[in-house]
Amino acid sequence: MISVAKNYFSTLKDSILAAQITDFHNKDVQMDRAFEDVAQTAQKTHDSGNKIMFIGNGGSAGIASHMAIDYSKNGNLRSMAFNDGAALTCLGNDLGYENVFAKQIDLHAHSGDLLIAISSSGCSENILRAVKTARERGCFIMTLSGFNEDNPLRKIGDINFYVNSNEYGFVEISHLALCHAILDIKMGWGGENK
Repeated sequence: MISVAKNYFSTLKDSILAAQITDFHNKDVQMDRAFEDVAQTAQKTHDSGNKIMFIGNGGSAGIASHMAIDYSKNGNLRSMAFNDGAALTCLGNDLGYENVFAKQIDLHAHSGDLLIAISSSGCSENILRAVKTARERGCFIMTLSGFNEDNPLRKIGDINFYVNSNEYGFVEISHLALCHAILDIKMGWGGENK
């Protein structure tokens, strides 16, 4: 009999490995190819003087901050997260919470930047508006979503990662693992036993 804890981690592993990845035209993309494309885009973004921008709400905001630091410090890739408390409360108060990320992207994004938009539901209006603004600014867009397979976020990125689960824990941990894997593999992790 498998324990509840082992079953949890087995389900988590399956959630990550079963992530569905599509491009802007809703065509399937193999995971290794998607990782390679995002890693190359991230490096090209940095090399051209541009930046990687991470956005998310709640737990996804924590992932955004974590990844912005790791991509900067460990990957030597210019990265930032748009979830400063003062900025969010100011822009939310003055422009409405649905515009807190779109306005920051409008102010800071340049053509050639990379936006990584993270939303468990894929339905957060502030994330969707931010992606629209980033698209207008000429950014490459990677999305991470979960829950409903028809969520709107998974249809509007250049590369879209979708985790087929309705559990916040599985979706959020999968998103974190996918972002980490892209960076770690880019930095040379090859799967050798050490």
